[in-house]
Amino acid sequence: MRRVADIGGCDDDGRAGTVDRGRFPDARTPWDDADRRAEALEWVTGHLAAHGLRESGPREVRLRPWSVLVRFSVAGAPGDRPVWFKAVPPAAAFEASLAAALADWVPDHVLAPLAVDAERGWCLLPDGGPLLRQVLDEGAGTLADWEDALRGYAVMQRALVPYAEKMTGLGVPSARPHELPGLFDTLTAENEALTREERVALEGLRPRLVEWCEELAAVGVAASLDHADLHDGQLFRPAPGRFAYFDWGDALVGHPFSSLLVPARSAEDRFGPRVLPRLRDAYLEPWTGDGVAAGDLRRAVSLAWRLAALGRAASWGRMFAVPGAPAAPGGAETARWLRELHTEPPL
Repeated sequence: MRRVADIGGCDDDGRAGTVDRGRFPDARTPWDDADRRAEALEWVTGHLAAHGLRESGPREVRLRPWSVLVRFSVAGAPGDRPVWFKAVPPAAAFEASLAAALADWVPDHVLAPLAVDAERGWCLLPDGGPLLRQVLDEGAGTLADWEDALRGYAVMQRALVPYAEKMTGLGVPSARPHELPGLFDTLTAENEALTREERVALEGLRPRLVEWCEELAAVGVAASLDHADLHDGQLFRPAPGRFAYFDWGDALVGHPFSSLLVPARSAEDRFGPRVLPRLRDAYLEPWTGDGVAAGDLRRAVSLAWRLAALGRAASWGRMFAVPGAPAAPGGAETARWLRELHTEPPL
């Protein structure tokens, strides 16, 4: 991290803190605009006061081309735990509305926002406790935590099936199996990071992709919410068996099983490939009993695993352009995920 003073202009009211720009040190975000920053801080301060909270220490700012995240130290919250402000670009502005809606629909699985501004894509959230990543890093967690988290996530997805149309009405992108070939066409046509050879290879893959989509749709699992980026830094684990899922900026309404790709890879990186069947089976437990054979569910996982690359590619394609921001990362990452369509799923 860099001191705020090192990059200039980010501690208007004297609350010096740190700013983390990650791999994008030259990217400009709305937080770098003094007027927009002041507007956001006024909004946060007002809503903190409405909840009986006040700032009590330095801020921590995390800037990426796709989001602004600010940690506020506060007094008045239980345990004086921090609160978090998040701002996203217009293409992901649905995240604020979705976070509020999820708190109504599945309150046991998510954080209830302290405030949202749907039009501006702003959200103020309470702290959710330690991340699963932190618990695992400290040796206080095991693979069983991932199994429990995936079961709970599947339970949440099943509960959200009746709200699929409401979610798309909030602006959550739709990527149902029958829509994926069109999404594939758009992503490949618009991506300039693909070589001619890669583009030809992807075009040759398209007929098989259509078949995969048709087969996945025929399994009969209804569309629901796909987090699309559920790694171990995207869920809180405040106590054994308790989880809260957050950060919905990459979310889609599509085949729910596509959600398994990212968490399974996250767990695989830590525990090795032998854990993948256990994680798949834990995730599928809540989906059994609806008349779909176990073998068909496992086949659907394999199909959705491969096709999840399209959701990830589309998410990177939604990175917003701001003056001074490098254009390459979004296009390069989209191309990387499109290439993954050639990779045979491990399950």
